Amino acid sequence: MEDVRVFGMEAERGRWLLVLSGMLINLCLGSIYSWSVFVAPLTAYFTGALGRTVTAGEVLMPFSVFLACFAVTMPLAGRLIEGWGPRNAAIVGGVLTGLGWLLASTAASVQVLYVLYGVIGGVGVGIAYGVPVAVSTRWFPDRRGLAVGLTVLGFGFSAFVTANLAGMLIAAVGVMATFRIFGVVFILLVALFALPLSFPPDGWRPAGMAAGGGAAGPACECNRSAMIRTPTFYGLWICYFVGCLAGLMAISIAQPVGTEVAGISPAVATMLVGFFAVFNGGGRPLFGALTDRLDPGRTAMVSFALIGAASLLIWQAPSTLTYIAAFAVLWGCLGGWLAIAPTATARYFGTCDYPRCYGLVFLAYGAGAIAGPQLAGYIRTTTGGYLGVFPWVLGLAAIGFVVAFALLRPGKSG
Repeated sequence: MEDVRVFGMEAERGRWLLVLSGMLINLCLGSIYSWSVFVAPLTAYFTGALGRTVTAGEVLMPFSVFLACFAVTMPLAGRLIEGWGPRNAAIVGGVLTGLGWLLASTAASVQVLYVLYGVIGGVGVGIAYGVPVAVSTRWFPDRRGLAVGLTVLGFGFSAFVTANLAGMLIAAVGVMATFRIFGVVFILLVALFALPLSFPPDGWRPAGMAAGGGAAGPACECNRSAMIRTPTFYGLWICYFVGCLAGLMAISIAQPVGTEVAGISPAVATMLVGFFAVFNGGGRPLFGALTDRLDPGRTAMVSFALIGAASLLIWQAPSTLTYIAAFAVLWGCLGGWLAIAPTATARYFGTCDYPRCYGLVFLAYGAGAIAGPQLAGYIRTTTGGYLGVFPWVLGLAAIGFVVAFALLRPGKSG
């Protein structure tokens, strides 16, 4: 086999720098998770500076639009990644993401933010997000779960970094100037970190890995049309949806549950959101490595067992301690699913049509992003409190465990 080099090094070593590039790209893309920092300053800006009456709910809507566009674009962007190549696709996505932030600084109404930030920025992330994941899956057939987990770690940790930066910038230069700064910086950084991204030559495998693929290799190679004819796909989609619904629900209600259920101060609850973000980021390489060691099905069952245990704990014994422990687990398991699902897609269906295959699987994330917060809000409205959310999450985790046991196994590509 030809001598393949990455960053001037042997591919087995240089490929880790591609993971680092992907991690840094995701650090920029994941800034959407810092949106809560912008809610109060934007409300004050529109009300005070522009004389428009807006609610906190209206200012939260760009966040939902962004995530919806992100999820819908992912399956559509797969063909672009293959056609344009990973470098160009990541740059285009990064430019659109940055433009979403940059143009948001010109918004004269919250409705305009839905388009300038939510649609443009969301589409940009939808294009760029899948690129580093696809690169890692192809360069790491031997350690795919760990590589993917590290690649998406940046997205999970982003709020820990960008939320603090946003808070300092908003205090120093104002909310609209912060949008402009973020936009310019994201365009430059994503373009820079995208430059080295590439796929390995066809047939390349790391030294010492058998041509057959071994335990970590794909169980089959199929395109998206073949994938959707397998029960494994539907099992994976349902499990991903349940895992994301539970995790994104926890993200959306972490602060109010802390004050309402655990009885802690709003300031401490807000600080703990940053603490939970560490688990969201750390869960990705942890569950990715676990997927390599076990397999996607068993790792999914571990995740659902943890989600169920955390929900039962806070439901039956609400306190400050159980709140912190339960939400650390829920945020960590959400991060874990951002590693389990892409690794499982490659493991079960191969990498020949990976961007399009994982794009379709990723729709489960978008569905969970919409359903999770909405379900939490409905339960809060109908029961008068957030504690009633957790028996629902417990029940969903039980369903996910059964589905993972029954369907998450290598299937025939048809």
